[in-house]
Amino acid sequence: MGIIRIGGRGTSKRVVDENEQSNWTGPAFKQYSEAKKEAAKDQYISTGRGTAKIKFGDVSSSTSTASTKGMWVGTGRGTGRRKL
Repeated sequence: MGIIRIGGRGTSKRVVDENEQSNWTGPAFKQYSEAKKEAAKDQYISTGRGTAKIKFGDVSSSTSTASTKGMWVGTGRGTGRRKL
């Protein structure tokens, strides 16, 4: 007997082996998403509210953002602020 996993907003169920790991975070998912991007590099995606289209291969891969330490963040309804 395996584990029952729920999918599709709770509308579908599937039985999987107990050894199967989740693959939606970490380096394994990064490799998976890069492989999917490479496979779909010649397909077009729509941008700008559907007014323009670009090839998926032309989209640059995301990089980590710079540190936000020392920046100010607005709080309340814009009346206060705090330093990160």
